[in-house]
Amino acid sequence: MKRKGKYITVAVLLICVILSGCRDGRGYKDGYYTAQMADYSHGYKEYVCILIKNNHIISVEFNAKDYSGYIKSWDNGYMNRMKSAQGTYPNEYTRKYAAQLVENQDIEKVDAVTGASNSGKNFVRLVRAALENAAKGNQEVAVVEES
Repeated sequence: MKRKGKYITVAVLLICVILSGCRDGRGYKDGYYTAQMADYSHGYKEYVCILIKNNHIISVEFNAKDYSGYIKSWDNGYMNRMKSAQGTYPNEYTRKYAAQLVENQDIEKVDAVTGASNSGKNFVRLVRAALENAAKGNQEVAVVEES
């Protein structure tokens, strides 16, 4: 009889977790959440935009814009210079960071990309700020200061 009681307790707990839709205690509201760095670095301001649906990270855009709004990943000259110096470039590492976040659903499980560690640190800060807003349902752009 004790064994049956344990199974019932476990089943009830699982049902509660499934019905609540809150993985790991998170309670994200559906929507798009954006965070951007407060300042430009090397002529670009990094940003992240995250789509949350049913408490899951569905898509992530991580990139940077220059003063005119031109996207860093589209800058072939920058790509060539960075690829030869760092072994990676914005269109590669931004996609890697974003894909890891969607796959793992946890910023703590996103590995750094060699050659893009500063952007990786900013990615973590930006994601945390966007997810903090997602927990509140606040869709204003979060502005992240350099640390």
